[in-house]
Amino acid sequence: MKNIEFLRILSLRGPSVWTYKPALEALVDIGELEDFPSNKIPGFPERLVAWLPTLIEHRCSREKHGGFVERLHEGTWPAHIMEHITLELQNLAGLPGGFGKARETSVRGVYKVVVRAYHEKVTLRALHYARDLVMAAIEDRPFDVADAIDELRHMVNSLCLGPSTACIVDAADDRDIPSIRLSENNLVQIGYGARQHRIWTAETDKTGAIAESISRDKDLTKTLLQACGVPTPGGRLADSPDDACEAAQDIGFPVVVKPSDANHGRGVFTNLNTEQEVRTAYEVAIEEGSGVIVERFVRGFEHRVLIVGGKLAAAARGEPVTIVGDGKSTIEQLIDVQLNSDPRRGRMEEHPLNPVILEREPAVQLELTRQDLTPESIPVTGREVLLQRNGNVAIDITGEVHPEVVAAASLAARAVGLDIAGVDLVTTDISRPLEETQGAIVEVNAGPGLLMHLKPAAGQPRAVGAVIVDYLFPSNNNGRIPIVGITGSTGKTSVAQLVARLLELTGKHVGLACGAGLFLAQRQIETKNCANHDSAHRVLLNRAVEAAVFENGHASILAEGLAYDRCQVGVVLNIDPTETIAEHYIENAEQLAKVARTQIDVVLPTGAAVLNADDAAVAEMASLCDGEVIFFSIEAKNAVLGAHLAEGGRAVFVRGGQIILASGGSETVLVENVTIPLMTSQKSTLYVVNVLAAIGAAWALDTPLELIRVGVEAFDRRFNARIARSAKQYK
Repeated sequence: MKNIEFLRILSLRGPSVWTYKPALEALVDIGELEDFPSNKIPGFPERLVAWLPTLIEHRCSREKHGGFVERLHEGTWPAHIMEHITLELQNLAGLPGGFGKARETSVRGVYKVVVRAYHEKVTLRALHYARDLVMAAIEDRPFDVADAIDELRHMVNSLCLGPSTACIVDAADDRDIPSIRLSENNLVQIGYGARQHRIWTAETDKTGAIAESISRDKDLTKTLLQACGVPTPGGRLADSPDDACEAAQDIGFPVVVKPSDANHGRGVFTNLNTEQEVRTAYEVAIEEGSGVIVERFVRGFEHRVLIVGGKLAAAARGEPVTIVGDGKSTIEQLIDVQLNSDPRRGRMEEHPLNPVILEREPAVQLELTRQDLTPESIPVTGREVLLQRNGNVAIDITGEVHPEVVAAASLAARAVGLDIAGVDLVTTDISRPLEETQGAIVEVNAGPGLLMHLKPAAGQPRAVGAVIVDYLFPSNNNGRIPIVGITGSTGKTSVAQLVARLLELTGKHVGLACGAGLFLAQRQIETKNCANHDSAHRVLLNRAVEAAVFENGHASILAEGLAYDRCQVGVVLNIDPTETIAEHYIENAEQLAKVARTQIDVVLPTGAAVLNADDAAVAEMASLCDGEVIFFSIEAKNAVLGAHLAEGGRAVFVRGGQIILASGGSETVLVENVTIPLMTSQKSTLYVVNVLAAIGAAWALDTPLELIRVGVEAFDRRFNARIARSAKQYK
C-alpha cells in the first residue's frame, strides 16, 4: 500500500545542522513510494500544479524559474515534494517561503524533511496538509486547497506576531539583535540577559504603568497637558445626559462627546450641534468607557503623530469618508461597493483601513440622520454623502509636520510620561503651528498601533520599527552578552564550569547550563543535566546575567538546535570517531563533525572559535568561522599550530611543563602546569586539553591574564573531583 508516514517530528528552535533559523525536521517513511517517483504516477505533476500553480515560482536546485516543476516532470520523490508543498502553503497563508531541505537517510525510503518554522504550530499543520495533499494527488482524489490555506491563514493571524510587534522584531533582526518570544501574545524579549529590553506591541519596558494609566484617563491627560501649556480643547466630564447638555451649552456648540477612557476611536462623536445629538452621543459613549467627556469641537483633520524617545517617528492624517449616489443603490449597498470592497479595508491587523459596518457605527448613523438619510435611502446620482468626518488615520504626512507641532507632541508625551506615544491632534494644516490654526492635541495614547505608518493607505511607508529599535538599542548596543558555547565528544562539562569560573573572576554575573546542572553566579539552581535548550533559555531570559556559558551535546544540537542565535566564543573540543547517534542517523565521524560545526557557524564576526589543533576534524572547522580562530594543543610543534602562528594567529599550548599563550611570534608563559589542581589531580590528556580550551575561551573574551592564571590555579580540588565524575557521566 502506497503511503507516507511521519515517524518523528522535531522542533529545532534555534540554529541547527540545517539552518540558522527555527525549523521543523520530520522523519518521513515513504514506503513503497520509493519505487514511484513523480514521473511514474500518471497525472501526478499536473494535479499538483493545477492545485498550486504558484509552484512555478520555486527554483529548486535548478536555480531558475520553474525549476521545481521541471523536477516533478522528470521524477522526484514524495519527501522532496512535501518540502516544497509545505513552504508554498505557508507562503500562501501569509508567511515567507523560507528554507527547505529533503535528505535521504541510510534506511531505504526514510527521509528527513526540514522546513523553516516561523511558528511551530502553523508549520506543523502545513506539513500535515502537505502530506495529505501529496497523497490526494497520488491517489487522484479531491483535495480542498482553498480550505487548507484559509485554515493556515487564520492560524497565522491568530498565532504569529502582529504587524506592530513584528516590525520591531524584524528591525532588531536587521541589526543582528536577537529576540525571544515570551508568550503566545505579543510579548517579546529583544536582546539577551542584562542587555535585554521587552516590548509588547509599541510598549516597552521603559513605558511606565503610571504613564499608561494616565493616558487612559482622558480628563487627567488634558489637565496635565494644560499645565504644560499644550493646546487642548476646553471641556469637562459629564455624569449624565443632562449634565452633558449643560456642559455643551457652557462650552458652546459644536462639541465633541467621547468616552473618558476608551481607545481606537470607539464611541467618539464630533461636530455635535444640538442637545439631542449630545444626548444620543452620551448614551453610546458611556457604554464604551467609565465616563464621558464633553469638549470643544476643533475644526480640521484628525492626525496621529508618533513620538519615540521624544522625537518624531511618523505622522498620518485622516480624511472624511464619503460615498457618491448613483440613483439606484441604497446607502448600505453603496458602502459595500465603494468602500468595503477596497482590499485595504478589513478587520485583520494587516488592513490599514477598517470596514464601515452601519450597525456597529453609531457615529455614522448620526451623520446620516443629520443629512435626513437612512441606510435604506437611495441618494440621487452624484450626491456626496458624508459618513465619517474623520475616517481612518492612514495617510502619511510625516514630511509635512511643522517643528513646533513636533515640539508640542513631544511635550505632550513627556507630560504623560510615555517613551512611545501616539499623539492625536486636530488641525486644518499640520505644516503650521497649532496656535495659528486653532488646532489642539486631543489625546495621548500608550501602545499606539503602527500599521498606519507601516502600510499607509496613501503616502510613504515609514520604518517605525527601526526607530523604536534604535531608541532602545543605540548604535553601540547590540543587545548581546558574551556567550560561550562548548561542544565535543568528551570534556564539555568540565570546560564549561572552568570557563564560567574564569568569567566570574572578572566580576560578571555568569549563567551556566551544563551537564552538572544550572548555575547562576555560582548558585546551583538545578542539579540535573541542564545541557539542553530549555535550561539555556532560562539563562538568556535572566535580566541579571551578564555572561553565559552553555554546554551543547551533539544529540541536543540534533534534537533541539542551539538556544542562542550567535555567540562570542564557540569551543569544539574533539570528535570521537567511534561516536554514533543512531536515532538521528549519525553513523560516522564525518557526519558528527557536521553536527559539531554548528557551534562554529554561529560565532559572531567579532568573536572567536577555540579549536583543538590536535584533532584533524576539529582543526578543519577553522575555515568556517566568521571571526577569529584560537587553536589549542598539547603539542607545541603541532603543524596546524605552527602555520596558524606564522599567519599571526593566536594559540594556547603546552611546552616544557608550561602553558604558553602565543600570538604570532610573541609568547607569554601563563602558568607552570604543575600548579594547576585540575591537571595534577587527573593524570590524563583529556584534562590537559580541557584546561587549554577553557584558557583559550577566557582569553578570547579579553579576560586579564592574571585572572586566568589565578582562576586555573585556585580551582577547588573538591570541585575538580566533581567535574571528573560529571565528565564521565555526561560525556
